[in-house]
Amino acid sequence: MNEWWTTAAAIAGTLAVYTASKRTYRWFPIPLMLPIVTGTIVIILFLLVSRIPYNVYMNGGQWIESLLGPAVVALACPLYEQRHLLKRYLLPILSGIGTGAVIGIVSGLVFTAATGASREWAAAVLPKSVTTPVAMDITTTLGGDAPLAAMFVMVAGIGGVVVHARVMNVVGVTDPVAKGIGMGSAAHAIGTAKSLENSETEGAVSSVAMTVSAVIVAFLAPLAGNLFL
Repeated sequence: MNEWWTTAAAIAGTLAVYTASKRTYRWFPIPLMLPIVTGTIVIILFLLVSRIPYNVYMNGGQWIESLLGPAVVALACPLYEQRHLLKRYLLPILSGIGTGAVIGIVSGLVFTAATGASREWAAAVLPKSVTTPVAMDITTTLGGDAPLAAMFVMVAGIGGVVVHARVMNVVGVTDPVAKGIGMGSAAHAIGTAKSLENSETEGAVSSVAMTVSAVIVAFLAPLAGNLFL
């Protein structure tokens, strides 16, 4: 019974924090106020102050986490709506995604080499730009720590959303297809959610970029890890 109450409290608390964070974002629509940012901070602070272990919170959190798969599948809806656009720009989209996937791996190698990180950390950083389940599997294959990989994925996703608009303005990119490629390749599902707020076209391309990038990185990251780590 105690475990049931813990699970229910974790789910209810997470939903309450998300609802409050989403409402706050409507009042202050800036990247740093995104629900994924403010909600994560609030939950972490609450767990630290209340001294609730992470594994206790995850009794309920795991049920919310299990909805990530269906949420990603739901991205097929805007993808279908924009299928004609995707066919028209198929080659630029695929080449852009491939470039983004390679840059994501190379930047991880450069970062770990520059900081002298251990192999465990390096294995967690390497797949940082793909969606969480894929990144965790890749990290496990390379002998790294899967939860650490999930943390780097969160950092990459939140960081991508925060700097996305500023970077695009600096380099002069205004096309929604180009923006979607960049966001999906670098900031995975978190970036795709933000792209859907910007436009259906950008969101659809971002969902393609996120999916294809995950496939590319799933092949290249283990190879790069075995060669350079």
